[in-house]
Amino acid sequence: MLKTKALEQEPSSGNVFADLGLPDAGEHLIKAGLVVKIHQTIRQRKLTQATAADLMGIDQPKVSAMLAGQFRGYSVERLMRFLVALGHDVEIVVKPRKRGSAELRVA
Repeated sequence: MLKTKALEQEPSSGNVFADLGLPDAGEHLIKAGLVVKIHQTIRQRKLTQATAADLMGIDQPKVSAMLAGQFRGYSVERLMRFLVALGHDVEIVVKPRKRGSAELRVA
């Protein structure tokens, strides 16, 4: 009978980009959250990538690449503008932290 080794586990920080040791991990997490919202909006509105691209002012291959996780070339501001173009209000809220360290997040 084969013996199996137990896999080593390491607790997550809550940010996969930080866990991977990438620079600017907080910014990557925010961008990923915005791209998730863009993807959800495209699906909920039953838009084709081509239609979404027209609304956002980019071409369809760029939408495809962005939804596949290639969004490093976009600023947080530009991703927020895409959400506005897709019919969302984007609101930035600044408030005192409750406990622990302060954070950036997409709700």
